Amino acid sequence: MAWISLILAGCFEIVWATAMKQSHGFSRLWPSVVTICGMIVSFALLSWSMRSLPLGTAYTIWTGIGAVGAFVIGIIVFGEAATPMRIVAALLIVGGLVLMKLSS
Repeated sequence: MAWISLILAGCFEIVWATAMKQSHGFSRLWPSVVTICGMIVSFALLSWSMRSLPLGTAYTIWTGIGAVGAFVIGIIVFGEAATPMRIVAALLIVGGLVLMKLSS
């Protein structure tokens, strides 16, 4: 259950990061509300997963899911550049996540 909680926490990190972008500096109400609620859920799930997972593993996986997810959303939703170097960087993050999971 801790791993499922951690993956969900990472997904909610993607939600709140995307909503924060859409809030335009917290000047739009509903994206701001989604940002804050997403943060609360994400942190709560991360905290719950850390009860049984090592700190370094949990935090690395959580931030990695958020980083790669935000990268993908940026490309798909916001039309950000998908340059070869950015893609390789994202793949390196995914590789690090896989190694972190295998080591724990």
